[in-house]
Amino acid sequence: MATTATISIASDIMAGFSGISNSMTLTEAGGTTDLQETTGYSRKKLSSASKVDLFVMANTSVASVDTETGAKVFIKNISDSKDKGVKVFINAVEIGLLYGNDWMLVPVSTVNAEDIEVQPETDDATVLEYVMFYQ
Repeated sequence: MATTATISIASDIMAGFSGISNSMTLTEAGGTTDLQETTGYSRKKLSSASKVDLFVMANTSVASVDTETGAKVFIKNISDSKDKGVKVFINAVEIGLLYGNDWMLVPVSTVNAEDIEVQPETDDATVLEYVMFYQ
């Protein structure tokens, strides 16, 4: 059974822009075989401005030292507040900042156990939803 992701973007800020609609099947690294595994859909409540692990690759069956393993990670800040941002890091490098109702779907490499961490900008309680699909 295939896992697919679909995005649709509509905007009136650019003349002649008719929108974007794309979908993709989540596949193994360098191939066309569908991803078959998941960490499961989870929620994490964050209540301090400290950096915390969302995925510790070395502690999951996803981790691989020598082999490129395909994985896709979805993270959503389910807060309604646009002033409660959460920074997202891969291998200690900031890759994004999710405000209330912002989300990301990003391909990740599991080689060398590159952990995924998050860090709220404030001590206010914020909840993230997240899942990883992998081979």
